[in-house]
Amino acid sequence: MALKMNTATTILPVDDAARARSFYTEKLGLPHRGKTDDGSELLGTDGGPMLQLMPVSDGRHSEHTALSFEVTDIERTVREMEALGVQFQDYDLPHLRTENHICTTDSEKCAWFMDTEHNILCVHESRNGQPEYQV
Repeated sequence: MALKMNTATTILPVDDAARARSFYTEKLGLPHRGKTDDGSELLGTDGGPMLQLMPVSDGRHSEHTALSFEVTDIERTVREMEALGVQFQDYDLPHLRTENHICTTDSEKCAWFMDTEHNILCVHESRNGQPEYQV
């Protein structure tokens, strides 16, 4: 049996599920779907992608981008998110440099921020007008 392209759930580790839920619902606007028996918070839209905020006790989180949201106007998105209190990261590395929080490459624009649990998140916009990932 092969997997089909069904709705997938991204699971992020969090130290405080209630604090994380507030960030994702209030700052990012994701709808809250409920709570699981293990204390995880579920976010997402009916029939769409889901996000599960899973409480962990070890405080360990990924050191790379855990989740990226595709947007159609990254400059506007960054301004709107900053107005809600989201703090974007700036980088000045040999292969990664941001200007006004946004890194521009030939194919996309990206801006990174952290949630309340130190997970690295991103918003990205395709520069060719097409979704970044196509089948």
